[in-house]
Amino acid sequence: MKYSTEKILITGALGQIGTELTNRLVAIHGAENVVASGLDRWDKNLSSAGFYERMDVTNTQLVRQVIKDYEITTVYHLASLLSGTSEKQPLFAWRLNVEPLLNFCEMAKEGIISKIFWPSSIAVFGKGISKNDVAQDVVLNPTTVYGISKLAGEKWCEYYHDKFDVDVRSIRYPGLISWKTPAGGGTTDYAVEIFYEAIEQGRYTSFISEDTAMPMLYMDDAINATLQLMNAPKESLSVHSSYNLGGMSFTPKQLANEIKKEMPDFEIDYQPDFRQAIADSWPSSIDDSVAKKDWGLSYDFGISEMTKDMLKNLKNKLGKA
Repeated sequence: MKYSTEKILITGALGQIGTELTNRLVAIHGAENVVASGLDRWDKNLSSAGFYERMDVTNTQLVRQVIKDYEITTVYHLASLLSGTSEKQPLFAWRLNVEPLLNFCEMAKEGIISKIFWPSSIAVFGKGISKNDVAQDVVLNPTTVYGISKLAGEKWCEYYHDKFDVDVRSIRYPGLISWKTPAGGGTTDYAVEIFYEAIEQGRYTSFISEDTAMPMLYMDDAINATLQLMNAPKESLSVHSSYNLGGMSFTPKQLANEIKKEMPDFEIDYQPDFRQAIADSWPSSIDDSVAKKDWGLSYDFGISEMTKDMLKNLKNKLGKA
């Protein structure tokens, strides 16, 4: 796979997706062509980017200055407030999750940048649709602050493409699982927490009920899909809101059973909290056939492969190997 040399800015670069995506982009384009940004101080152990800007993405003037200073051509705009946290801070979530995207789309419209990646979420689906094999084109009816903001973002992406030919690309991520960076306030976070607790405590209390199935994706597959989409020829893309990404679908009970195959003494119990209602509004499985047809989406990890890889790497990381 060949990539052209670009000048890339990643917002939210120290987050769960941003950490790993930044390092992959550095490997492809070189550190000198990658600028990471976030609210925290730069941790060189997390990011191999050549440059780091401590930046609030809602500060439009500062963002535009950074774009100009580094002659940025491509933006991976990952900074957002996730589902669980958004419910607690709805006005801030709206401002953070929507307004910077509009700013980047305006810059692309003006010809300042050429391409944008922006992540959406399965949170856009909401109630009133089938729970299983949810198609690419269905009525979207989100019931959460996060889902509402992502639906708005999708429509803005589509609008700027249709009206001004802005090249903005998007994926509806399911729950993401990674051993490198902890999750940060999402409803699917149990699928990361469970591995830490299994290794450190030998047991876990899930805030999602045992038989609630949700789509999940191992981070390696999520990064690969993101790069596949961004590398696809523009003319091959038929979706300009956001592409479905299905990954694998499982329940907390099924994941616990996979962990027990590797750690027979592991125990789990269930105490659902406010995030259960959010999970209940989401699909159980996703039809991602359009992404497979348009740009060759594929996966390397199922639940068994993911569980083994998570436990192996986390044990090393936590000094429990």
